[in-house]
Amino acid sequence: MHLKSVCVLGNGQLGRMLKQAGEPLGIALFPVGVDQDPTMIPYENSVITAEIERWADTPFTQILAKHPHFINRDIFPLIADRLTQKELLDELNLPTAKWHLLTNEWADHFANLGDLLIVKRRTGGYDGRGQWRITKNEIREIPAEIYQQAIVEEAVPFDSEISLVGARSHDGKTVFYPLTNNLQQEGILKMSVVLPAENLAMQQKAEMMLSKIMDRLQYVGVMAMECFVVGDELIINELAPRVHNSGHWTQNGASISQFELHLRAILDLPMVKPVVTSPSVMVNLIGTPLNYSWLTNPLVHLHWYDKEVRAGRKVGHLNLTHHDRALLIEALDSLTLPTEQYQTAIAWAKTKL
Repeated sequence: MHLKSVCVLGNGQLGRMLKQAGEPLGIALFPVGVDQDPTMIPYENSVITAEIERWADTPFTQILAKHPHFINRDIFPLIADRLTQKELLDELNLPTAKWHLLTNEWADHFANLGDLLIVKRRTGGYDGRGQWRITKNEIREIPAEIYQQAIVEEAVPFDSEISLVGARSHDGKTVFYPLTNNLQQEGILKMSVVLPAENLAMQQKAEMMLSKIMDRLQYVGVMAMECFVVGDELIINELAPRVHNSGHWTQNGASISQFELHLRAILDLPMVKPVVTSPSVMVNLIGTPLNYSWLTNPLVHLHWYDKEVRAGRKVGHLNLTHHDRALLIEALDSLTLPTEQYQTAIAWAKTKL
């Protein structure tokens, strides 16, 4: 393709980190929010990508959405809608939680899906928003306006949660990072732990599943697949057609970050498998004020998003990488973080290491 400028629909932290990854490669990257001046961006000769499934609707983003170099243009709406995403997984015979389109036929939902159900808005509703855990006594909690606008799933009794981040090039080559172990709290990713070559059989299974999805869609770029682990089986929870929170560890724990890998893929630059040699931990900073004492440990890499700190908001992350797991555990213990928010997450990470 050989175009060396990229417009990103969305100007949050993922767009910012894509921009940071492009600079050393000589790639000019322009995150586009609601108030972007089109005259300041060479968008006619740029490749278009997105950092979010549903971007702000403005006259300029409408132009970009119709751009001939918008990579994965038709895939974003398909995956952004949980109904069509589930239909895709079923079409490919890939394992996912049993599900229905939400109707008010609750007796059918409970009979077919079990006594605990998960209701999710078809679009939006990430980080625990727009989702409800429902028993027969809680049906009245569902807002009337979301019937037909949501899916309902069985609650999967999973052992753990993992994600796979991979990328596909224009010519169909795929590369993957090691599986990431994830801890979610209140619907928000709190911490990730990655061990190189941890479970090669599960790694191979996950790569086959994500490859099948990307090949079917002729997808180009980085995609993330979140899964529940049930015994030796993987059940796909959700897909993200973009760089992903659970891949942030790659900034410091891999030879090529997920952000650089995405740019390589969409710009048709060399696609090589990133090298990962050491365990990594990523700590999401959620509603936590900036604290430079984190930097007193030499293993800690701070990534701060320059966002207003609010409860429940992702404002930054910490990456820690080292071949000696004991040193990683020591570094985790040194972090000054709100005890009530992070005590169980740090204890979880230590068990994974």
